[in-house]
Amino acid sequence: MATSHDVARLAGVSQPTVSRALRDDPRVSEATKQQVRAAAAALGYAPNAIGRALSTGRSTRVGLVVTDLHNQFYQHVIAPMHDELTKQGYELLLITESSESAPVADHVVANGLCGVILTTTILGSVLPVRLQDRQVPFVYFNRTARNVEADSVTVDPVPGVTELVKAVADFGHTRIGAVFGPQNTSTGEVREQAVRDLLQDKGITLLSRNVLHGPFDFETGRSGAAKLLDRSDPPTLILCGNDVVALGVLDAAVERGIDVPGRLSVVGFDDLPSSAWAFVQLSTVAYDLEEMSREAARLLIARVEGRSATVPQHTVFDTWYVPRATLGPAAG
Repeated sequence: MATSHDVARLAGVSQPTVSRALRDDPRVSEATKQQVRAAAAALGYAPNAIGRALSTGRSTRVGLVVTDLHNQFYQHVIAPMHDELTKQGYELLLITESSESAPVADHVVANGLCGVILTTTILGSVLPVRLQDRQVPFVYFNRTARNVEADSVTVDPVPGVTELVKAVADFGHTRIGAVFGPQNTSTGEVREQAVRDLLQDKGITLLSRNVLHGPFDFETGRSGAAKLLDRSDPPTLILCGNDVVALGVLDAAVERGIDVPGRLSVVGFDDLPSSAWAFVQLSTVAYDLEEMSREAARLLIARVEGRSATVPQHTVFDTWYVPRATLGPAAG
């Protein structure tokens, strides 16, 4: 069986250069990378993660902490993260815990993971503190926490919500309901504040009785819509914390025979692939979720390999509004 030393001899480079080239390390020239890849292909060589860990003295396994695998948002995050990590010679392991707590950090250390991507962190989470105490590199994905500043990949909702609110005002909506995400998450907090501020700029106030909160899941939207739609003065528009919540709202509307957008308009956030399906056509706020997922992987790898600046790196993705079929003129 061919080894990396065999590849190095055939390519005329050192063994460490082979390892770096096959990880697509930017320090290696493109010509050398092609030379190494050709030699590896000729010898039928495939890098071994365990062997690489032994030779470098560190693991190449990265943990992705997810608390709700049923949420389709994470299904569209895992694939691009996996692809980016694999391209650079790392493995992705899912850590599915019911909550973010100290045992998760112990699990990470016990399994020899070199770093972690946190996707479900709440504002006061102790997990970042535990990981920092154990000197485990980590990156916040679509969330941040107050206790520890670290590398992060997040979304700026303002550009997309600005476009959305203009459409809402142009359609004449003033009786507006909202089913936002959890108030103990940075994502829920930032999205809600952007909506409130930008509506206020248009002279529209969200009444507290028309604002609900819950997890970013289908049932939150379904049950929240039931409360809002069964009132004597239901809203003409329901703004949702994300697309999954919006799908729950649409389900509740269908159950009640409420025409969308004739009697009720619904808007989401995330622009998941299912939102563009012909029978859904959800109006929503979008951003590049795939590239965002890849960027989280790249940030973590740079931190693990000691290529990051001392101060935490923050990448913020812009948003835009995607008009589809679920937002229309306010019902008379």
